[in-house]
Amino acid sequence: MKTFLFELCAESLQAAQAADRGGADRIELCIRLDLGGITPSEQLIAATVQALSIPVHVLIRPRGGNFVYSAWEFDQMLEQVQCAREAGAAGVALGVLQADSRIDVDRSRKLAELAHPMNVTFHRAFDRAPDLGEALEAVIETGANCLLTSGGAPDVLTGAEQLGKLVKQAGGRIQIMAGGGLKLASMAEVLQRTGLHCLHGSLTRRAGECGNGDAEASKAEILEADVRTAVQLMRTHFAAREMAAPGINSRAAALGSLTRG
Repeated sequence: MKTFLFELCAESLQAAQAADRGGADRIELCIRLDLGGITPSEQLIAATVQALSIPVHVLIRPRGGNFVYSAWEFDQMLEQVQCAREAGAAGVALGVLQADSRIDVDRSRKLAELAHPMNVTFHRAFDRAPDLGEALEAVIETGANCLLTSGGAPDVLTGAEQLGKLVKQAGGRIQIMAGGGLKLASMAEVLQRTGLHCLHGSLTRRAGECGNGDAEASKAEILEADVRTAVQLMRTHFAAREMAAPGINSRAAALGSLTRG
């Protein structure tokens, strides 16, 4: 059974297909990464689900900015969850906060229950909580299957120590996925320092790094290569750990259900 998972955050069908070809385990689909990501259109969700061989998770976020939503915005989120499920998505990424930035357990749970049987990831709204230990327990209460976090830091490398603490606190009750500022150059260090088995990133590059010619084609080719590199880095890391200490990956046995969904 595979002992790691790499999720690519994609904001277009072309990026999602590149990630699929590169060996990503699943996609988080969104648009407007410049805003931190918002929910994609029903048409993009349906086209991506139909085109990919790997699971597609959909970001449920009606706008950029904070994660404190009005009643009208929350109704939009309920509709977005329903739309994702009807389009055949395997999962959703969501999160609602209270005005004091603590986890809004009731409304997040309502979204998670509506999403069933899809996989539910509580996204990086978590990182805005004032007490991450308390917030982790609240996220578990929502019924989410997975928590996406940078450990409350600007990027996963900076938050590596806190991520390791969250993994220990979770004790297998919820899957922890590191995401936020993930870079190929530091992936192995993040895995080593946190004990994590799941990573999330967009692996985006600046326009000047994408070469000449057809810009979209060039970006897709680079992204495919970067995803392939990321997956190989993770494979090498866990193969080395397994050789050094047989059985060390027993904690990740439940990952099969995540990679399938």
